[in-house]
Amino acid sequence: MRYSDDIIEEVRQKNDIVDVVSQYVRLTRRGSTYFGLCPFHNEKTPSFSVTPGKQMYYCFGCGAGGNVYNFIMEYENYTFGEALKHLADRAGVELPKIEYSREVREKAEQRAELLEINKQAAQYYYYQLRTEGGKIGYQYLSGRGLSEETMRKFGLGYSDKFGGGLYTFLKSKGYSDERLRESGLFNVDERHGMYDKFWNRVIFPIMDVNNRVIGFGGRVMGDGKPKYLNSPETKIFDKSRNLYGLNIARTTRKKYLILCEGYMDVISMHQAGFTNAVASLGTALTSGHASLLKRYTQEVLLLYDSDEAGIRAALRGIPILRDAGVSSRVVNLKPYKDPDEFIKNMGAEAFEERLGQASDSFMFRVSIAESEFPMDEPQGQNRFFERCAELLLELKDELERNLYIEAIVKKYRGQYGVSAEDLRKRVNTLALKGTPAENRTQPKTSGGQNKKKKESASDQAQKLMLTWLVTYPGIFDKVAQYLNAEDFIVPLYKEVAQMLFRQREEEGQVNPAKLLNSFTDSEEQREVASLFNATIHLETQQEQDRAFADTLLRIKAESLAEKNRNLDPTDMAGLQQILREKKELEELGRKRQELHISFE
Repeated sequence: MRYSDDIIEEVRQKNDIVDVVSQYVRLTRRGSTYFGLCPFHNEKTPSFSVTPGKQMYYCFGCGAGGNVYNFIMEYENYTFGEALKHLADRAGVELPKIEYSREVREKAEQRAELLEINKQAAQYYYYQLRTEGGKIGYQYLSGRGLSEETMRKFGLGYSDKFGGGLYTFLKSKGYSDERLRESGLFNVDERHGMYDKFWNRVIFPIMDVNNRVIGFGGRVMGDGKPKYLNSPETKIFDKSRNLYGLNIARTTRKKYLILCEGYMDVISMHQAGFTNAVASLGTALTSGHASLLKRYTQEVLLLYDSDEAGIRAALRGIPILRDAGVSSRVVNLKPYKDPDEFIKNMGAEAFEERLGQASDSFMFRVSIAESEFPMDEPQGQNRFFERCAELLLELKDELERNLYIEAIVKKYRGQYGVSAEDLRKRVNTLALKGTPAENRTQPKTSGGQNKKKKESASDQAQKLMLTWLVTYPGIFDKVAQYLNAEDFIVPLYKEVAQMLFRQREEEGQVNPAKLLNSFTDSEEQREVASLFNATIHLETQQEQDRAFADTLLRIKAESLAEKNRNLDPTDMAGLQQILREKKELEELGRKRQELHISFE
């Protein structure tokens, strides 16, 4: 159940978007619009705009956009409900209590209690690290070069050797055995009853992007097995959809995130100033991880250990990231095994330089393939270039494929005499055979960040008209003489047009920021915001008139063509209506001067 539209709109109206965004972004006024550096991607020239009149923001660089709700959702990674509560508290608006079903209420209470148990456990472990019994853990972390400030930043702790302290502590807080069992923090058997899962281990609290403790990792002191132990999956912890350190890394201004293997890698990198490092939680990279990364970056540097297992992990991760629409590069740490070892020996400056030398992930896969074949034999060379062709077939974009063909030829032509034509023929031959590579999942498009079908002139015309309607509401009556909402043939554009026409009719004005309240999904708001920020450079009145006439006539012509395509061949009345409208459109085209408009 959601709050009423009136409450949602009241909270939005009491949170001026310029005031809210100014708390996060330094804005400079230019005319009626404010500009600043976009907080959602790395840029040097401001392309992030905030328009008080529309109560909307939009980035002309990355396409991020929406009203004040979407800004808070995107920046703080909140759900719509969390953003609403945040803004209501800011504006001093008391939200009415919502009555939930018993089942929904119980689930929410259960999650809240599990989160509180994890929070209390993190505080217990943190305290134990600083006691006499936790000295072994503290000495281990200090010996790894971690400062007190870093230990505090990551909430590091220690579980004692006896395996019952946390259970006793949490029972004293009044938690039931049933809820403690669900937390994943305890083992249960007939002989010992319930006892701590983690004991004699340095503890790494795992936090979600909202800084809530959702699980733990533990590194054993001594030679016990397993060396690292993680919380099992619970109702609040899904290791395939969370990344260690992302709660800090998500606010970085770097243009990329660094994906490494373990807790200590992330912590040592953050301490050295590389606060954009994250790690998967004791599991291989999943599509869930890739989708999560996609929300915060367009590029990932893969920084796995330089041994065989690390190379395999990188090779697995590259296509997963690619399928999610995230580009990747691979960092070579040799002669050191991991980033912690590299930084300790070479320092942060050398590490930064090594990051800058990260290799293209596709060419990394080619290099690894080369090492798998006997390249001193013609047969081995032939199999290698066959493998290159298979990799190239995974690239659906023809230009990208051709660029990589040229890159492979440039690297190997001198040694093996391969030409671009040779490799292109091999790719085409494999394509005709229908190789398995051809059937790989193509990268998904999301949020306008990936390659998508080129926008048609019809789509552009509809977006431009919607932008004009909200930017220059004075033209609405003129437009309504010739167009209605049904003339917008793209489903989303039609939905938005219907809402604008309804607003105009019922409220006497258009309110794009209020309209966006209906789209509580962040990606939907981003897409709708783009409809109100289409651009075209017009200087003279004559250019305005021509652009308006062209846009209106194209929308109307495409609308009639769409009606004709969907018309039942037996519907003679419908056919006659379309013919009448076509004649009216032809007549309007001959009287273009009647379409004079003023954008003021």
